[in-house]
Amino acid sequence: MNDKELRDNRLIFYKDDIEKINKLLEEFIGVSGSKCVFLVDKSGHLITQRGTTESFNPDTLSALIAGSFAATKEMAKILGESEFSVLFHQGKKDHLHISLVGDTAILAIVFDETTTIGMVRLYAQETIDKLDKIFKIALTKTRAAGDIVHEDFSSTAKDKLDSLFEK
Repeated sequence: MNDKELRDNRLIFYKDDIEKINKLLEEFIGVSGSKCVFLVDKSGHLITQRGTTESFNPDTLSALIAGSFAATKEMAKILGESEFSVLFHQGKKDHLHISLVGDTAILAIVFDETTTIGMVRLYAQETIDKLDKIFKIALTKTRAAGDIVHEDFSSTAKDKLDSLFEK
């Protein structure tokens, strides 16, 4: 993705967006039986999280999740795929299910033997579909705000620079 595409597709979440996302993630934990769930942007920044995370640092895990997804994207290209949309890591007690949400975010779910990968996958897809709708609305708001800010900022900046350099 080039710089223009990154700028055009960036998401800015407002308070009401985060509240909707958090509610959705809490519902996901309830129905799936997962321990915790993270929403991470593709650059590795934690957007929000829900659930229990006492045993690890969520910011560190978020960065590693994004890195893992980036590495996997390159593996997919080697195999002739554009990217893999789901990753799964199985541990002795905890497991990690990672899925793409649109083009901008990653949903990471930590779960244990009290639930199954099937339950996590089923409810993860439903959650991703709902998140995608929230993201589309947020992108519309971001673009609308960007247009307003851009015009106002350009005009104000030009006026300030003109006044600074007047002789």
